Amino acid sequence: MLTTGERLALPYLFEFWAHDHQIAPEGDWRSWVILGGRGAGKTRAGAEWVRKMVEGPRPLDAGRCKRLALIGETFDQAREVMIFGDSGIMACSPPDRKPSWVSTRRCLVWPNGAEAMVYSAHDPEALRGPQFDGAWVDELAKWRKARETWDMLQFGLRLGEAPRVCVTTTPRNVAVLKELLELPSTVVTRAPTEANRAHLAESFLQEVRARYANSALGLQELDGILLDEVDGALWTREMLDEQRSGKVPDLTRIVVAVDPPASEGKAADECGIVVAGVVQDGPPQEWRAYVLEDATVQGKSPLGWAEAVSAAALRWQADRVVAEVNQGGAMVEALLRQVDPMMPVKQVHATRGKGARAEPVSALYEQGKVFHGPGLADLEAQMCLMTPRGYEGAGSPDRADALVWALSELMLEKPPGRGRPGVRSL
Repeated sequence: MLTTGERLALPYLFEFWAHDHQIAPEGDWRSWVILGGRGAGKTRAGAEWVRKMVEGPRPLDAGRCKRLALIGETFDQAREVMIFGDSGIMACSPPDRKPSWVSTRRCLVWPNGAEAMVYSAHDPEALRGPQFDGAWVDELAKWRKARETWDMLQFGLRLGEAPRVCVTTTPRNVAVLKELLELPSTVVTRAPTEANRAHLAESFLQEVRARYANSALGLQELDGILLDEVDGALWTREMLDEQRSGKVPDLTRIVVAVDPPASEGKAADECGIVVAGVVQDGPPQEWRAYVLEDATVQGKSPLGWAEAVSAAALRWQADRVVAEVNQGGAMVEALLRQVDPMMPVKQVHATRGKGARAEPVSALYEQGKVFHGPGLADLEAQMCLMTPRGYEGAGSPDRADALVWALSELMLEKPPGRGRPGVRSL
């Protein structure tokens, strides 16, 4: 039922075709950061955002922005990817609004007079002096001079009523990106590589997932997850990558450990729930543990998280549920038994800080005695922020706490006769 003109215009109406992560969020923000895996459509989103900023209702009408900065890692990459790439500005622009490339000025000029100057992140001083009312920054996380270039850009964003910047990048653990994400004026959209699978070769997706699934490189380059590590962390990405297991042997014991939240409701901490098992062939020094599932839930009522614990125990036919009782005391066990009266519950009590409790478990990883299955990305992110001094991340490390309780029960259990029956202190 479309007219000829409407059919010609439809390919250029990006809101019609776009994925959710490619649409700029509503609200009053200064920086929009698009974190995505390789091929997730970040470049197309950046190019279309530039179009939206410079184009008016008709080809010669003024848009929101008149003078933008386009910044890539190098001039060549900015030109070949951001401007002339398959998803770049030129490919996305309709014929009557397509800008002209003025190579001598390294500048795009639109029919309505808007301009976009191209800069290299290798030369931050080139941004000293020019001024802009908007900017598109590509692959910020891999710039060698990211801090200097980003700072110079901020001083130049001083035209118009509310200058904005769009950042498209695969995440890496660099300070400037982490600080940008923490600013209240920043909004973020995220997407894995598979979000754009309709435009990617299926063989590519199968190959990279087979090779890099659940590795640190895969989480970063395919899932678009920012991997945090801190100096002195008890666990590192390299350590965890070396101890992944695609196949779990017959296990001697399986436990579900739960670290209950201190409050309830949508804003409450997570209820850490981790399932782990052990192979106890031979003497204790030869035992091997396997982390099987992170079943953590958030925003559940006490009865809701107790049901999640019961479901995990049933899925894995667990031999025991280990529950920290610092928060709630006997109420924790009562809740669990309300869901399943026959649940084998063991109470544990924390008497030392999180870092001190985690160190002996970290030593098991250093000795090559603990292995991880798939689907543990959120748990591992918390582990890599745990230090002997305590947790260096935001919030509470409920997943990591549950892991410590599970592996302590399986691999570091004290000999019988110590402590109060039914309660273990750690």
